Amino acid sequence: MILYHGTTMEVQRPQIIVNEVGRDFGFAFYTTDIKEQAERWALRKAKLEGRRLRQTCQAIVNIYEWNEKGAAYSIKEFEGASMEWLELVVACRSDRIFCHPYDIVIGKIANDNVGETVSYVTRGIMRKEDAIKRLKFEKLNNQIAFCTLNSLHTLKFVKCYTVRS
Repeated sequence: MILYHGTTMEVQRPQIIVNEVGRDFGFAFYTTDIKEQAERWALRKAKLEGRRLRQTCQAIVNIYEWNEKGAAYSIKEFEGASMEWLELVVACRSDRIFCHPYDIVIGKIANDNVGETVSYVTRGIMRKEDAIKRLKFEKLNNQIAFCTLNSLHTLKFVKCYTVRS
């Protein structure tokens, strides 16, 4: 399967990203099977990084082949915005030291609109059941999170390209 990772640099050797909080599936290397989603993310990262550094940054999409039939890894796959998915996202976004038992997590991404709903749950403003009902109407994109160092060995760097805005 071909996967994409949008960022501001070539990433031939993926690593677990541990410096950002509020990640859907915890500290991981995040990819998607949707090329356009990776391109949007790369453009967003380049814009934010450029502002921070006060210089122009390139938007780069890295392409990987994923051998999903490799060794025995613990893979958790969510079909949509289910209660189990929401509980994992809430746990990962609200507790920096929370650690789930999965090597790879496949599921929907909590974009800005979804993230707002998730934050309502984490702050106790909205019940989980109501959040799930609300999320049924959102268009959710895909993400594949590689959460352990061993899981990264299933990715093979193919190439990268620059995204033009």
